[in-house]
Amino acid sequence: MLLRLPTSVSEAQRYLAQKAVPVGGATLVWATWQRDGFPEQALSLRHVPEANELGPNVLGAAVVLNRIDDRVPLVLHRAAASVGTGAVRRTATVGGNLVGSTLRCLLPAALVLDARATVLEADGLHEAELGEVVAKRPLLLGLRWREPIASTYRKLPQEAGGGPPFVVAAALHATHGGPDRLRVAVRDGYEVLSGSVARDNDTRTVLHDLGRTVIGELPPQSWEVVGEQVIALLDGRAHRPRSHP
Repeated sequence: MLLRLPTSVSEAQRYLAQKAVPVGGATLVWATWQRDGFPEQALSLRHVPEANELGPNVLGAAVVLNRIDDRVPLVLHRAAASVGTGAVRRTATVGGNLVGSTLRCLLPAALVLDARATVLEADGLHEAELGEVVAKRPLLLGLRWREPIASTYRKLPQEAGGGPPFVVAAALHATHGGPDRLRVAVRDGYEVLSGSVARDNDTRTVLHDLGRTVIGELPPQSWEVVGEQVIALLDGRAHRPRSHP
């Protein structure tokens, strides 16, 4: 197997056109390749500057999870910190988690940030919705979003021998000329659900409206966890982003 290490987007695009297979941090694909056979060419974005961006409104696909810190919103920082072990986080990448993993631990956080994806295909760069990224699994270059007013994240403890732990992410966003917008996403098993409602001064009204979205179809115990996080967010007990220079 020939590992391609491009240093620019145009070079990565050329290798992609030659059918090089994205490798990410190799935490997910290596065992599969050992079982099914290695590709002729693999492609890593670790040296492409755009894939390594890390800041208040951008996160590159080649960034390893343990590098994600308070330069990004708390919901995304905590989601990354909750993935696997320290050894995994030192190797696993944002792109591998969102595109290559069935768990997609970062997806609920990215959804509540209303993030947009930049993907690289053989014909160039494109902007895509997260749903398209999950469905089509293109080569992810990075994510961008608008800074939220506040955000929160919680992952329940994993039961021994059970399925993936329940995750809830939420973020509050300012809008132009209208009420603030609350976005909530959960991972229930392997399924990720998301909903969005306008913020009302009455928290009970917000929860009522959220209950009429797909989030309201959760089992009672899961809905209770969602309610706790939403109340903390709307009552100001969740993270407010610090100012950045």
